[in-house]
Amino acid sequence: MKIKSFDVLLLFVLVTARVRIDTLADRLVAPRRVGLIQRIPVVGSLLPQESLGLLHHWMTDPFSLLLISITFCLLILYIFFDIWPRISQERRYQAKMAIVICIVFTTVIALPVFSILLRQVTGPASFSHGGGVIQTEETIKYVLSGKNPYVEDYVDTPMADWGIEFRTALYHYPYLPWTFLFSTPFYLLSQSILGWYDQRFVYLILFVALLFLAPRLARERDQRLCLVMVLGLNPIMGSDVIFGQNDVFILAWVLFSIYLLQRGHLTWSLVMLGLACASKPTAWFLIPFYLLYLVRQEGFVQGADLKSLAVTLFRKTVPLILVLALLLLPFAVWDFDALFDDVWRWSSGTAEVPYQITGWGLANLVLALGLVQSRLDYFPFWIPELLVCLPLLAVLLWRQWTRNSISSMLYHYAVLALAFLYTSRFMNENYLGYILAVLALAFFIDQWYPAHRTTSPPQ
Repeated sequence: MKIKSFDVLLLFVLVTARVRIDTLADRLVAPRRVGLIQRIPVVGSLLPQESLGLLHHWMTDPFSLLLISITFCLLILYIFFDIWPRISQERRYQAKMAIVICIVFTTVIALPVFSILLRQVTGPASFSHGGGVIQTEETIKYVLSGKNPYVEDYVDTPMADWGIEFRTALYHYPYLPWTFLFSTPFYLLSQSILGWYDQRFVYLILFVALLFLAPRLARERDQRLCLVMVLGLNPIMGSDVIFGQNDVFILAWVLFSIYLLQRGHLTWSLVMLGLACASKPTAWFLIPFYLLYLVRQEGFVQGADLKSLAVTLFRKTVPLILVLALLLLPFAVWDFDALFDDVWRWSSGTAEVPYQITGWGLANLVLALGLVQSRLDYFPFWIPELLVCLPLLAVLLWRQWTRNSISSMLYHYAVLALAFLYTSRFMNENYLGYILAVLALAFFIDQWYPAHRTTSPPQ
């Protein structure tokens, strides 16, 4: 019988981090929330005015406070099942997993639903993220009305009321077409049923789907639990789900691709990878490591026929190429310059109205040393990106060549993406939440399966 459990420590750390981050974020809006709660249909009448007054707290609103209390009760219950001796290992695992899912619900899933309801009684520019929610909803409207979202600006939309400075996104939509094309049917369905729509409906569906598949990627019970914990209670990505940043959208398609690859469904795995790459450039860094994984799976050795290998690799990756072509080419043909300007020039600082130099990376050193006069000025970040990322890519490909696996593929992807983002014009905090999720996938899955395994993965 084990005396101490890593999963208990991990869950405690993630829960306290999750709760603390959310309460710190709530400090800015909690007083306003208390006055709005009773305006929410059904929810507003769940607690009497006296209870709302007694539950008033300087850190958060009454309903969030109740969810926090339930969360720590569940955490104690998790520890109880961990130490209780008279229970089978399978029952212990099932109870623990159920508790983890309940904690994810109280700390992550319930809060975006609450924010969605609050947004409905305050206005479209409140309680949500600008690009991931407000702007994406506007792109759907543009597409449905026959307008190119990469050509149009957003100055006459709720985006104009969101944010406090450098509102350069009013003139650019930086995400690729799959983000709004996939969401469009959900928009139409929600409008027909509810009469309104929130982009977080899509993010929540994909978030639940990836949590459902995550345990199936690992073999050992403890690894399954830990993987669901990190994905579900990710300190940064959890906040992204609540406010509606779209990193979970990209992560879901990457996870679907890995799930299918692990089970030998290469064609569908490539389709899912294509959908990820047609959503946001963050996914592009996975491609070289994915291709190398396929090359090594083909048993390539030094001196082999490179031409035949290239032909084989091309044939295998046709689904990826077709998905990218079907989703990107129509908008490239429609107006390539507008697409390129929104997705690339804006982020690289070469657009007429560029994205600001900001974040948690090298950009701060550029600002501190006075190498630019304004955050909107151009700086050649492509130089440190090349100096750092090209040698790093070579090293990472060599490492994967010597020990090829899905796990190493994901780990190298996360490392390269982190280095690129650090040396780029901006490394926003939400990118780190995404990279943490990819690192968790790399650590907890596939390490039990060699590249040419003979045993089947868990079902």
